[in-house]
Amino acid sequence: MRKPQILITGAAGQVGQELQYLAAEFPQFQLIGLDRLGLDIADEEAVLNWFEQHEVDFCINCAAYTAVDKAESEAEKASQINIEGPRHLAKACASHQIPFIHLSTDYVYHGDQPRPIKEDAATSPQSVYARTKLAGEGVAQAAHSPVMIIRTSWVYSAFGNNFVKTMLRLGRDREFLNVVFDQIGTPTYARHLAKTLLQIIDRIHQGQIKAADINGIFHYSNEGVCSWYDFAVTIFQLEGINCQVYPIESKDYPTPAKRPPFSVLNKEKIKQHFSISIPHWSVGLRECLTQLRAETLSAKNIS
Repeated sequence: MRKPQILITGAAGQVGQELQYLAAEFPQFQLIGLDRLGLDIADEEAVLNWFEQHEVDFCINCAAYTAVDKAESEAEKASQINIEGPRHLAKACASHQIPFIHLSTDYVYHGDQPRPIKEDAATSPQSVYARTKLAGEGVAQAAHSPVMIIRTSWVYSAFGNNFVKTMLRLGRDREFLNVVFDQIGTPTYARHLAKTLLQIIDRIHQGQIKAADINGIFHYSNEGVCSWYDFAVTIFQLEGINCQVYPIESKDYPTPAKRPPFSVLNKEKIKQHFSISIPHWSVGLRECLTQLRAETLSAKNIS
């Protein structure tokens, strides 16, 4: 009997790799992971042809231009991947009646409100990256239904490049680091997000929910709140790294692209709609560090 097939675009990214890592926990599905070489989502003809030649049941788009600062000088490239890519995928999914899940970002918000942000809050993208991601949401929703937009924040993993791995590298090489303390949000362990996506798809497959139930914008991050400074301090504490971390303001660490000062996401909608529980960010961090330690030990044993 044919297994339901899930197409994962952007499969070389953090969430894409975590989805594939979890394949063994979801043997009822066949996961098809494609990176840009396998499918360039900015190429409309390539996308439409791929869907004509392959039979899939769900599509999760993890592909994105995520070089936030570089996007300021590469707006066209960011637009092709973050806007045209979702448009092409959504159109192809609409033609084949495939539910489409698209990952987006907390950067679409830019406020200093002291309360976790709900999905219906006003957006105010302040960078090329943020504007292209918000536009990508819109064109996907205009082209197809159901489209599930997942806005997430501060994603990290044992895969790829991210804040956790950067802090580990720098913390072991330096006596001190300056890290901003006035940007507040929530770290998201990519594996927790990936597992939630597969659980939701499984509930559609089992008939517990309808595909139409996923339509709309949803927030997902781990639970809890911290600053980048708090995040760095916790990483060093858990790893026993003796590197002094000093809190600085964002104005003391200028970047080409503006970051949201407060992007704590309210997750009640996704929790209530799909009856899921979300771990605290410290739980995800411990899991990720455990995997990184295991990989380091394995590499040493092999060498």
